[in-house]
Amino acid sequence: MKRLLFGCCLIFSSFLFAQTNELTPKDTAVIVSDIIISGNKKTRDGIILRELLFKKGDTLYSSQLDEKLQQSRAFVFNTTLFVDVSVTATNLQDNKIVVLIIVSERWYIFPLPYFKLVDRNFNEWWVNQNADLSRVNYGIKFFHNNLSGRNDKLNIWLISGYNRQVTLRYENPFSNKKLTNGFAIGFTQSRQKEINYLTSDSNKQEFLRLENDFAKSFTRVEFAFTHRPDQRFKHIFKMGYTWESVSDSVALKNPNYYGNGSKAFKYIDFAYLLQYYNTNYNAYPTKGFIGSVGIYQRGVGRENGYTQISGSANWIRPISKNSFVRTRLSGTLKFPFANYYVNQNLFGYGDLQVRGLENYVVDGMVGVLSSNSFGFKLFDYPLRLPVKNKTYSTIPFKFYGKLFADFGYSHNPFAGNDLLSNKLMYSYGIGIDIVTIYDFVFKLEFSFNQLGSQSFVFGNRN
Repeated sequence: MKRLLFGCCLIFSSFLFAQTNELTPKDTAVIVSDIIISGNKKTRDGIILRELLFKKGDTLYSSQLDEKLQQSRAFVFNTTLFVDVSVTATNLQDNKIVVLIIVSERWYIFPLPYFKLVDRNFNEWWVNQNADLSRVNYGIKFFHNNLSGRNDKLNIWLISGYNRQVTLRYENPFSNKKLTNGFAIGFTQSRQKEINYLTSDSNKQEFLRLENDFAKSFTRVEFAFTHRPDQRFKHIFKMGYTWESVSDSVALKNPNYYGNGSKAFKYIDFAYLLQYYNTNYNAYPTKGFIGSVGIYQRGVGRENGYTQISGSANWIRPISKNSFVRTRLSGTLKFPFANYYVNQNLFGYGDLQVRGLENYVVDGMVGVLSSNSFGFKLFDYPLRLPVKNKTYSTIPFKFYGKLFADFGYSHNPFAGNDLLSNKLMYSYGIGIDIVTIYDFVFKLEFSFNQLGSQSFVFGNRN
């Protein structure tokens, strides 16, 4: 396994950044005599040190030093624990250096009021649901994103309104002494008045709303084990038990929702996911590579169970100091092919989304997506705070322009004469991305698609 992981690192790195690491005659060896960390009031030193590409006592070469410092800075910043990170080296005598790491911690505790549309995105709510204000959830969400100083997270959600939901989740990514293993445990219970029970021939979600009963009830318990051997690779193993049921009305309107007119679905599921991150900023990368491959098994031994294999690769290549190209390829395969509606969600529900087709959903058992962008930095705008803050005195905003073109295909052996199944989907357009602290990315996109329609989308991604 170690040889396989090491080989993957070499392949990814050589494909993206063809660099020569041969030493030159002017190279000198330097020894990391000490590493000093400051600014971390809550976060433990070990959580920062494990992200570095070197440790105290290591010998580095002068030609590699700047790159090691920059990459280490990116890894520390991508822990999402800090609003700012500085990693510098000070020369001492006898070819020794001291590495100084200065961090500014984020706010970790967020008791936030919750108000959110129940639909897939803003366009779905605005266009297809006529901006119905009753289609909202409200409540409170409590987050602690660094509970013990080990980057462990506690989430408590209490949601009411259109749907009702209780969620408890704790995640500790570094639970052993070597800081390589972690775990997560979660519980979710929800009930909703309305359910998407069918997809129409116009690739729109058909909803059933019940006034005096809940259309769907859902309870899930989940456990996950994680293994992160280095700064780039992460293995995730999940196991869960789910019990869900729908009302009689749903089973009558779509007997294939669970299959054979069933009103309940109880299942155990397993999942394995391998992730690879090597970027300058995971939330909005302008350089690097992100890849993942996973397998998911739901309903072992059940007629309406299925296996899903998925993967994605996202290349981000700088063209100049302020411009870059992104190419993302994604694919999903579900089998066996069986006509159970609950197993067929594909485009428009998760990671598979053709920009410009946000108002549509496309069911299927096989899906491929190519998402391509040319991005360029427009300007920075640091917003000064009227009140002095110990963590930061300004909020940075970065504005990026982009041109994009997406292509997708969904194979659905059970489709009728709908608009988008078993056909090439494509779109193109322009947009602006606004990036600020806490990994907040706000998007404005104007696009055209193969149906001849136009789309204007705005929203945020955290």
